[in-house]
Amino acid sequence: MGQLHIGAGGWDYFSISHGDRLKAYSSVYDFVEVNSTYYQLPSLATVASWRKRVLPEFEFSVRCQKDVAELHRLELTPKTIRIIDSMEKICRRLRTSVLTILIPKALLGDKELLPKMNAFLSTISFGRTRIAFEFRGGAPTEDTLRILHDHDAFHSIDISKQDPKVGSSILYSRLFGKGKENVYEFDDNELRDIAAKASGPKFEKSILAFHGVRMYRDAARLKAFLNSGKFPSLTDHVGLESLGDVLKEDAGFPTTKSRLLREQGWKLYDRSTQERARAGEVLEKLSEGAYRTLDDVLASLKGTSL
Repeated sequence: MGQLHIGAGGWDYFSISHGDRLKAYSSVYDFVEVNSTYYQLPSLATVASWRKRVLPEFEFSVRCQKDVAELHRLELTPKTIRIIDSMEKICRRLRTSVLTILIPKALLGDKELLPKMNAFLSTISFGRTRIAFEFRGGAPTEDTLRILHDHDAFHSIDISKQDPKVGSSILYSRLFGKGKENVYEFDDNELRDIAAKASGPKFEKSILAFHGVRMYRDAARLKAFLNSGKFPSLTDHVGLESLGDVLKEDAGFPTTKSRLLREQGWKLYDRSTQERARAGEVLEKLSEGAYRTLDDVLASLKGTSL
């Protein structure tokens, strides 16, 4: 098994009462994806401060500023070259192993994508940093993947939805899951499957960047499983009481069955100390009608097989 790095898409939402969020984050995880560079280029002084606040072995990846693909469509205009130069400096300061470039759906349908990508990759250089392309809204063709391989670049995928392509020594996966947008939480079996795919002998290095609304907990649960062989509990209770703990976080009342399913069904609760389950599986058993309080919901489910 090669190196396996697990983390999330940024540290800004990592919850601490006070202090340095990045430093606190890096004490729990060994990798982070820098997303802010997609929207705005930081100063090199800021970038240098990030590197100084973590241990030498801590891993960064960086997202390429969006104008390179969205506005300039990988064409090497003077502005694109300036952005690429800045991105190269950022990657060098952070000692980044992967730079990700998002190819939007509009560009994926461009008949000139292959020659543009070939010219782009033939011209630019990021030294030790490898380039990973994420294709939004469609799958790359075999010819596209061949160009990536020829230039030592590779395909970034969500391995919770897709099987990794063989052909690169690095796996880079941005994990959103099977929910709508990023509203999802990975269950135990899904995390086991992710670990198995990422830990195979095909890859010298696998990087897992969780991006769902539970990204920090998803990443922490996977790390706990890899360290101990067990998944930690999510609440202090099991069964119906655990479901109640989950619903009282933010469920609004009065409510209906359909609203509960839509807003709460994606969450997990502790069916037992050894097993998590999707809240929607239980909420489906509710009778139609209105529910004034959480107690009404739990009373309606009492005696139901969980």
